[in-house]
Amino acid sequence: MAYLAIDLGAESGRAVLGWWDGACLQLREIHRFPNRPVSIGGTLYWDVFFLFAEIQQSLQKAQAESPEPVESVGVDTWGVDFALLDSQGRLLSAPVHYRDRRTEGMMERVLAQIPRETLYERTGIQFMPINTLYQLYSMVVQNDPLLDYAARLLMMPDLFHYWLTGVPVNEFTIATTSQCYDPRASDWAYPILEELGIPTRLFQPVQMPGTRLGTVQGSAIQVVLPASHDTASAVVGTPLQSRHAAYISSGTWSLVGVEVDAPQISAQSLAFNFTNEGGAGGRFRLLKNVMGLWLLQECRRTWQAQGVGNWDYAELTAMAQTAPAFESLIDPDDWRFLAPGDMPQRIQAYCAEQGQRVPDTPARIVRTILESLALKYRMVLEQIETLTGWRIETIHIVGGGAQNALLCQMTADATARPVLAGPIEATAIGNLMMQALGLGHIESLEAIRERVALSFPPVVYTPQETEKWETAYADFQRHLGRKRPVRRM
Repeated sequence: MAYLAIDLGAESGRAVLGWWDGACLQLREIHRFPNRPVSIGGTLYWDVFFLFAEIQQSLQKAQAESPEPVESVGVDTWGVDFALLDSQGRLLSAPVHYRDRRTEGMMERVLAQIPRETLYERTGIQFMPINTLYQLYSMVVQNDPLLDYAARLLMMPDLFHYWLTGVPVNEFTIATTSQCYDPRASDWAYPILEELGIPTRLFQPVQMPGTRLGTVQGSAIQVVLPASHDTASAVVGTPLQSRHAAYISSGTWSLVGVEVDAPQISAQSLAFNFTNEGGAGGRFRLLKNVMGLWLLQECRRTWQAQGVGNWDYAELTAMAQTAPAFESLIDPDDWRFLAPGDMPQRIQAYCAEQGQRVPDTPARIVRTILESLALKYRMVLEQIETLTGWRIETIHIVGGGAQNALLCQMTADATARPVLAGPIEATAIGNLMMQALGLGHIESLEAIRERVALSFPPVVYTPQETEKWETAYADFQRHLGRKRPVRRM
């Protein structure tokens, strides 16, 4: 059987063909394209028209290149962003990018109206200024007329599935990223939305991963909902063999978590600022968003623009290996690092403010980023152990970050646990295999993970030099404890 996964990330999109023979999955990337936001009038938008044209081109390539008929297609994307449609199903405006400045101060204004404990109790979602809830509330505050005309809200993958089929639905895993969904009630958090003046008519019942929507218009290819949030698809494609295994979906963001049967909403999970996002099979992903390789991506972009160097990621990582260890550490989740800009300068300013050695070369800056990420992963994993009472025995790193051998080894060293790296294409694999499950070509999520482990054996990293990392972790904790709040970008 042949299936097509469309995986849209914050930096690029690609189309991956998968062939499933009942025992083994084979992959081939057939199309890749950039995902470049567009700034118009001071607002940062996603170019959804370009993206949909690339999806259509991907379908054409798939039909031309696959030796077997393409059975189905599914789209996964990043979370929180959305589109608004009018009563005729027409797009009212290009969706706004989560890094746009319209949400500045909105989380604080919402929390002045609704206590943090109440909002978390109803949604179980990590507090981040980029969340859908704060984007919508910014529109309420600004009296945006789009809210008057809008009849329906679709998250990003929902929009593309709608354009493919003409069927508008909200998929479960992507809906839960919004902080507008109540996971205990299995429905939208209508009381919260009403209190904030957000029109509740925008929100419709959600559909679960594996649902068949219909066919691509003008085609016999079925559209089957994957776990439409890219991290949810990545977790499907992670060969978890035990509840005592954690995952790190490593890309622009690092999503660090475990899979649980029900939302973990408590005073402790609130204190740790954990999120409960939907997963395949009605399960939940107890996780925390860590800033991730965005820091490295923005440094690379800045150095290219400034003519400092045109290094690829492998070259930057090799440079970092030559730099001294543990000279300076940052909190990857400091909000000054969220917006696009001169990331090397921001990292240097951060270190100067904290009285640390200022990393003065690209090699030192990259090492600072990677060491800080590994130490932040350990902190989050220890918080997971506190919340669940489980001992995390192994860590799976999947996604693009699984290719970074230095970061994988640092994670094993920092956590004193073995790291299983791969599959790199976990998101596309999870997307493809949920299509197979929806079409009845495989029997369960457990069977998917067994086949993934056989089809894509991981690279194993064992802990080394753990005593040095213990000392570094103590320094990292002290640093975060004394870090002063800064004005958010």
